[in-house]
Amino acid sequence: MDFDANNTTPRQEAITFSATGSEYFRIWIVNLLLSIVTLGIYSAWAKVRRNRYFYSSTHLAGGSFEYHGNAVAILKGRIAAVVLIAGYNIAFQVSPIVGLLMFVLLAAILPWLVWKSLQFKLYNTSYRGIRFGFGGSAKEAYKYFLWLPILNTFTGGLMTPFLHQRLKRFQHTQSRFGATHFSFDATVGSFYKTYLLFFALLLGGLLVLIFVVFGSVFASFAANANDKTKVGSLLFAIGALYLWAFTVLPLFLTMIQNLIWNHTRLQQHQFQSQLTWGRTTFVMLSNLLGIVVTLGLFTPFAHVRWLKYRLEATSMLVHGNLDEFVAATGQQVSATGEGVVDLLDFDLSL
Repeated sequence: MDFDANNTTPRQEAITFSATGSEYFRIWIVNLLLSIVTLGIYSAWAKVRRNRYFYSSTHLAGGSFEYHGNAVAILKGRIAAVVLIAGYNIAFQVSPIVGLLMFVLLAAILPWLVWKSLQFKLYNTSYRGIRFGFGGSAKEAYKYFLWLPILNTFTGGLMTPFLHQRLKRFQHTQSRFGATHFSFDATVGSFYKTYLLFFALLLGGLLVLIFVVFGSVFASFAANANDKTKVGSLLFAIGALYLWAFTVLPLFLTMIQNLIWNHTRLQQHQFQSQLTWGRTTFVMLSNLLGIVVTLGLFTPFAHVRWLKYRLEATSMLVHGNLDEFVAATGQQVSATGEGVVDLLDFDLSL
């Protein structure tokens, strides 16, 4: 799309997602069967197939994304994860002291592994031939993935919104497209407001249900109703509590995604997220119902529906000419080169 660079009026470029449940089902079922036959070894290659399909199905301004991850690197990360988890479980069976030492070892190495995994994920993602990247330092990784979480436990979780904001700021500001870094300006206060609203609605709804629904349950018990009526009332009350929780959770996910992406920029280009509570609730609950009714066979369709909704609710508010920006970014990368850190070919993610 041509655009006058002198025109300061921004335009909205929507993200589109062309993957379908039926196409992904064929990939998913083959991946599942081969992973079972190979006792999980093929799962690394399965992840590469899945990501390549999803990335290539994601489009922005006429271009699509690409995934370049190496299955061997992913397998290395999974072997490391299995060894660490197995060692942790075995250590506690040997003795509490050995278990404690293993726990300390895990705490010491995990932030470094997460940092390397973030580098792997972004470096192996590209858009129009230009790779993304992730910087930061090991010192910062330990701060955000170890020291702050430990400190949060001593506050009884009261620092969770602060920790969440700091983690997203670290992830977004250290991410880059070519040589251009993203920026993130959401405040700690906005995260606290989101968390407080979520907990206020959750607890408020639960209190209403406790008084109304459980009141009727106690009334049935007081009236000496038959056992079937009592059990039915109790199950209805428990079901109502779970339904409310599953209704409010989508609200939190909606507010958090909108908050994060509405405060993220790539140079002058602003991201926008427009998830809605009603639509998010419908997609999540219908996906859950579909998976339960089909005994899991609806899983790939649910995955595509959820990804499609979240991606297509996100767009980029472009200031200027995006084609020129991408071309200039490509020239910067060509001129400066792309530094690849040691052990970059390592992916911890499961």
